[in-house]
Amino acid sequence: MRKISRFLQIFCGCHCRPDRSFFYKGRQFPVCARCTGVLLGYLLGILWLIVFSRWHIAFCLLACLPLIMDGIGQQKGKWESTNLRRLWTGLMLGMATINIFANYHHLIVWAAGQTWAYLLSK
Repeated sequence: MRKISRFLQIFCGCHCRPDRSFFYKGRQFPVCARCTGVLLGYLLGILWLIVFSRWHIAFCLLACLPLIMDGIGQQKGKWESTNLRRLWTGLMLGMATINIFANYHHLIVWAAGQTWAYLLSK
């Protein structure tokens, strides 16, 4: 379990501050609340793509804004975010990231198809 925890900390680049982390049965999560949200967002984003369809790129970018605004507001001392807010903003960013990759993949596959169609027509 320690190896998985260390991998997640390195993968996320997480600070793992106790005041910004969730606890379960007295043990701290391996990553902070925001990174927990991002990782859950990755999983939910993949499930969303399987069940539904990819988000429009504009919606993906809008879904990133709450995390950016929350982070900047905290950094500027405007407010102190809660772990629940960090979880939700991380969740939206994680889902948006997966959908951005899906949109990029779709674009690359479409461009490759166009290239092949052009080459085969010559």
